Amino acid sequence: MGCTVIIGTQWGDEGKAKMIDFYSQKADIIVRYQGGANAGHTVVVNGKKHVFHLIPSGILHKGTVCVIGNGVVLDPVQLIEECNLLEKEGIDVRKRLYISDAAHLLLPFHKEMDAAMEEARSNKIGTTKRGIGPCYADKCLRVGIRVGDIFDEEYLKERLTTALNVKNIQFERCYNRAGFSFDEIYELLMQFKAYAGSLAINTPYYLYNEAKKGKNILLEGAQGNALDIDHGTYPFVTSSNPSIGGAIAGSGINPFLINEVVGITKAYVTRVGEGPFPTEEKGEAGEIMRQRGGEFGATTGRPRRCGWFDMELLKHTIRINGITTIALTKLDVLSGFDKIKVAVGYTINGKQIDYFPSSMQDKIVPIYEEHPGWKEDISHCTSFKELPKTAQKYIQFIQDSLQVPISIISVGPDRMNTFEMK
Repeated sequence: MGCTVIIGTQWGDEGKAKMIDFYSQKADIIVRYQGGANAGHTVVVNGKKHVFHLIPSGILHKGTVCVIGNGVVLDPVQLIEECNLLEKEGIDVRKRLYISDAAHLLLPFHKEMDAAMEEARSNKIGTTKRGIGPCYADKCLRVGIRVGDIFDEEYLKERLTTALNVKNIQFERCYNRAGFSFDEIYELLMQFKAYAGSLAINTPYYLYNEAKKGKNILLEGAQGNALDIDHGTYPFVTSSNPSIGGAIAGSGINPFLINEVVGITKAYVTRVGEGPFPTEEKGEAGEIMRQRGGEFGATTGRPRRCGWFDMELLKHTIRINGITTIALTKLDVLSGFDKIKVAVGYTINGKQIDYFPSSMQDKIVPIYEEHPGWKEDISHCTSFKELPKTAQKYIQFIQDSLQVPISIISVGPDRMNTFEMK
C-alpha cells in the first residue's frame, strides 16, 4: 500500500503532468486534489501532445482509475469538452473516472465575475479569468453549488436562485454588466447531470477503502507551492492550496496513508502573470529559456517569465511540504549556456536572510553563484552517467544544497525522455 503526493515546487509549470504520467505507470488510482480548469497539464507520448485541464493526466494509462477530488472547482462545460476529446481518441474516460460529490461547480457567472474583477483592479493579479477565485470565494461564503446538489432538484433550484440573486445584483450595480438567467444555468446543470451524474461518488470513502486494499494512489495538484494562497507570493497567488495541506483536504485522504512526497522542480524557474520573481532574467538568457523550453501557457498561451534556479524558493517548499524526493525537469533547456546562475541566498534592504519571506518579496535581491554550463545536446541521454560532467555537477550541487535526493531527471518533452537516478 502506498500514497504518493506530487507537488509543484515553484510557480507551477514545472512539468507535473509529465512526471504524473511517469509515476502513473505504478499507480492504480490518480486523484486531482485542487485548482480547476486554470491548470494546463501537458503530456507528450510518441510525439503526440495531450493537454489536460481537469481530468488527471494518468488517464492515458489503461486500467488506471482517475478521481476529481472535493478540493477541485469543477467547470462542467470544460469537463464535458475534455471527456469528448479524449473519447474521440479512443480513451474510455467515463469508465475510469469518478467525481467527488463534494466538489464545487464552477459556473458561467464565476467566469464573468473573474473577468469583471480583474478588469476593475488597478493592480492586476494576472488571473486566467477561468472563474477559479470567485468559485472558491462562494465555497468559503457557503453559497456554492456542489456536484451532489444536482440530485435534489428542489434543493438545487433554491441554491441556484439564491446565488443568482446575489450575483446579478453585483453585476448590475458594481460592474455594469448583464446578469444570468435561472433557466440557462439550470439547463447547463441538467446537461452535466445527464452526462456525468453517474460518476459522482463519496471520494474519501472510496479512497480510504481502496488504500486499505493495498492500491497505489497518486495525488496530483495544479500550480505550485509559490502560488499557494497561504504560502505563496500573496496576493499574486492562486485561490487554493497546491501544497501538502491542500492534498489532504482536497482529497479526503488522511495524512497517515501518505508515504512519499515528490517535488517536481524545473532546472530553471518560470512564472506566468504578475507578482514577485526574484531570479527573473529579462535579458537574452531569459528569452533563450522561453524559446527552448516552449514556455507559453497551455491554458492561456501567455509567454512565461523565465529566470535562474532559486535555492531559497525550493527550501521554502521543502520545509512546508516535507518533500522526500525531487524530480528535476527540463534540464535540456540549459544546454548551450556558458555559465548557469543559481540564487543561493537573498538580501532585503541590504540585510541577508536565509528564508523565503512572506512579505516584501518584491524587494528581494538574489545572491548568485555561477556554475559552468555545457554545450552538448542531452535529450538522447538515458542515464546520469551519459550526461556531460558539468551537467552532473549542476545536479549534484542542487541535490547537496537542498539535502533531498533527486530521483528522476527529464531531458526532453516526450515520455521517453525521462530516466531514474541510479
